[in-house]
Amino acid sequence: MAATSVLHSTPLPSFTYHPNPRIRLSSSKYPFLHSHSQHRSSGSPALRHNTLRFPNSRFVSLRRELLAGSSIRETEEGDTVAGGFPVGEDSAAFELGEQKLSSWIYFTVVLGVVLFALDVLWIDDATGFGKKFISFAESFSGGPEVAMLSLTVIFAAVHSGLASLRDVGEKLIGERAFRVIFAGVSLPLAVSTGVYFLNHRYDGVQLWQLQSVPGLHQLVWFSSFVSFIFLYPSTFNLLEVAAVDKPKMHLWETGVMRITRHPQMVGQVIWCLAHTVWIGNSVAVAASIGLIAHHLFGVWNGDRRLAIRHGEAFEIVKNRTSIIPFAAIVDGRQQLPKDYYKEFFRVPYLTITALTLGVYFAHPIMQASSFKLHW
Repeated sequence: MAATSVLHSTPLPSFTYHPNPRIRLSSSKYPFLHSHSQHRSSGSPALRHNTLRFPNSRFVSLRRELLAGSSIRETEEGDTVAGGFPVGEDSAAFELGEQKLSSWIYFTVVLGVVLFALDVLWIDDATGFGKKFISFAESFSGGPEVAMLSLTVIFAAVHSGLASLRDVGEKLIGERAFRVIFAGVSLPLAVSTGVYFLNHRYDGVQLWQLQSVPGLHQLVWFSSFVSFIFLYPSTFNLLEVAAVDKPKMHLWETGVMRITRHPQMVGQVIWCLAHTVWIGNSVAVAASIGLIAHHLFGVWNGDRRLAIRHGEAFEIVKNRTSIIPFAAIVDGRQQLPKDYYKEFFRVPYLTITALTLGVYFAHPIMQASSFKLHW
């Protein structure tokens, strides 16, 4: 075909691309989508270069080349995300040059105040309410299994309930104030649930005993280690967790999110299964049932909240990620970049690795401290 295709000085119309034609991301709703056209400095004047700017200074360049007798050809440069451009945020990103010393000093002060208040108002039997709360959970008949499940259900109801009220709460009192209330209520309940599990993990009815099976201890340890790698990326934003920075409802898209859209749930399931197999009694089963049910509800609730907050952008991310680990990768909706491993070689993941190893070796100290509470 002898026809030629030439682009003159008229700019190409702005566009967004996604493999699903039913999904369109409006550039008017998302200000980070900016396109401009310019002639390339060399080569045919028929070639144009469009660049779109995304959050976290991420760039994706799309060259549309209209050649004689050929169709439009599209290629991406930089980080490649399956099916189109990244519309979410780069998870676990940490730039040392962007950190403010004053923010981390403030964070340290806030952490100290929180721990002091937690000790006085909850942990200390003389002044706190923690012991009374445990006694309330134990007042239900049925033994430690029922108490364990009750503690888990109470924590889940409060934690997910407040999370569901986040949009309304932030509009009424602001992001920071709502985060303080959310953490102030959730943290004591989480501590009570964790301490009770440590103190009563070998109570109840022994259902099986596999601790003497060769290699099982190593498998449980490795599974527990992997479970912490699946921490939800927002957990890494310590300054937002402590409300030093204004908390945001992030739409993550890289790192562990490529494997599963709900890493916290996957990690919790791995941790629960590993510890239930190792302990093998009714208390461990009760704790695992409660925690896994809570996180499965969080899958539905989390997607619902992200859809409300981020709209079209979340639908795009949802379309190229999966709940089941690796499912989107296997079916081709998520194509990993060649340097995907670099998304894990970052300060937050290195910190989690060090803390996970530290927690393992600190197990005796944790257990001794927990037992002193007599909860």
